[in-house]
Amino acid sequence: MDRILLNAVWRISMSTVSILLATLPEAYLPFRPIVDILPAVPVLFLLLAFVWQAAVSFR
Repeated sequence: MDRILLNAVWRISMSTVSILLATLPEAYLPFRPIVDILPAVPVLFLLLAFVWQAAVSFR
């Protein structure tokens, strides 16, 4: 059982490393700044929802 768990953790960590070290194809290099910011967009929407709820409750 431990071996299965370690194997799963290893695969997840290796896939994370490969995603972090991946490079864009040359045709898309001008869009690199946008691609770097895109993963943060859902987090910003989550924070916006909390701010909105706080603003509504203060009325």
